[in-house]
Amino acid sequence: MISLNINDKTYQIDADRDMPLLWAIRDLVGLTGTKFGCGVAQCGACVVHLNGEAVRSCVTKVGRAEGQKVLTIEGLSEHNDHPLQLAWNEISVPQCGYCHSGQLMSAAVLLRENPNPSDEDIDHAMAGNICRCGTYPRIRKAIHMAAELQKQKETTE
Repeated sequence: MISLNINDKTYQIDADRDMPLLWAIRDLVGLTGTKFGCGVAQCGACVVHLNGEAVRSCVTKVGRAEGQKVLTIEGLSEHNDHPLQLAWNEISVPQCGYCHSGQLMSAAVLLRENPNPSDEDIDHAMAGNICRCGTYPRIRKAIHMAAELQKQKETTE
């Protein structure tokens, strides 16, 4: 048995330590917001946070996550009101929507580390996340909007 802390909840799963974390999250825990895209860490659809670091769950072994904190798109905010989620909706970023959980999780790390990113900062941080629909300009605009929303939220708290 492997113990995983996902979104601040503990799960006991029966899995091989070499199983990709993605399949443990989706198939064994039942959190299906994290998507399978390519299986070789190239597209970013499967990004989750492991102790605050954006990782590709399709190539991260379950054994590496044991005893660590995993955050998935379902845990990004309790009421889908994270500044990124609000901006994503306001700007109408998703088309097919498949890549967006990974996009949001990567962007969340960016904004935590750089609360006022430039276009270049965003392009660099998001370069490993592929959007098949090509919504990159809207993604960039939404990240800028989220940065502003985050600042407003911090000043009111």
